[in-house]
Amino acid sequence: MNKIKKGDQVIVVTGKDKGKRGVVESVMPGEGRVVVEGVNIAKRHTRGNPGRNVNSEIVEKAMSIHISNVAIYNPATRKPSRVGFRFLEDGSKVRYFKSDNEIIDSK
Repeated sequence: MNKIKKGDQVIVVTGKDKGKRGVVESVMPGEGRVVVEGVNIAKRHTRGNPGRNVNSEIVEKAMSIHISNVAIYNPATRKPSRVGFRFLEDGSKVRYFKSDNEIIDSK
């Protein structure tokens, strides 16, 4: 079970986009990277092809950042928080905010 999952709201804690908040679009657990919406945007210049009626344009794409550079957003405290794991009485494993011991997801 990963500490950060797809759909989590995170805050970038270091780097050129420090302080930005966004939703995780995808997680690459083998590489330890995440793609966050609106963060680490790269521009790619594509060449046009008049034979196929394709215009040249500049395409913006969200690139991945390392998972250690983001922290999950706690809406109760309105700050980034660390994540821990805990087992409930029924034996299910859940994530919780370490700042206020609130459960993030219960499945």
